[in-house]
Amino acid sequence: MILKVCGMKNMENMLALVSQVQPDWMGLIFYDRSPRYVDLEGQELEAVLELPVKKVGVFVNASADEILDKAEIYALSAVQLHGDESAADCKLIRQEGLKVIKALPIKETQDLARAAQFENAVDYLLFDTKSQLRGGSGQQFDWSILKNYAFTTPFLLSGGIGPNDVEALQAFKHPKCIGIDINSRFETAPGIKDIDLIKNFKEALWQRH
Repeated sequence: MILKVCGMKNMENMLALVSQVQPDWMGLIFYDRSPRYVDLEGQELEAVLELPVKKVGVFVNASADEILDKAEIYALSAVQLHGDESAADCKLIRQEGLKVIKALPIKETQDLARAAQFENAVDYLLFDTKSQLRGGSGQQFDWSILKNYAFTTPFLLSGGIGPNDVEALQAFKHPKCIGIDINSRFETAPGIKDIDLIKNFKEALWQRH
């Protein structure tokens, strides 16, 4: 199972996360309306570039040029598209050699229908809670909806996953679920993660897995 920790913005917090937790993926948000918007430069950027973790850039309705520019600056391994991007938009970015994750907001079963258009257009889907926010709402959707997901694209489970969800995550089973994405419910402030909380969560989850 992949562990993605999203919404990192502080260099020292990132260094602590990678050294103590060793997540598979670390999410950096490049949506300037987000309180977790990241904008590093100089020595801080250099320190982050050296981290041994796959970096995922999160974008909302950004142009291909902006995405590719950030991908080069931050040495991104993948991009997560959290807006109204089409399958054609996803394919365009994917052709540039980046892995593409398309986030889909979920509230009810019929929301899964959108997944069909991204078959063969993205590497992964990410199912998040439908809300007025573009992620980071801290709210969960009914995971049982995903039993109706029958497409081939693997997905990550997201949306309000918190420290007390270990047992629920262990009980959740789907052959296409390849990981989880955590964010706001592990924070002391927007973009600042409680490293011990994540470490304990990971140890508990993986110990039982």
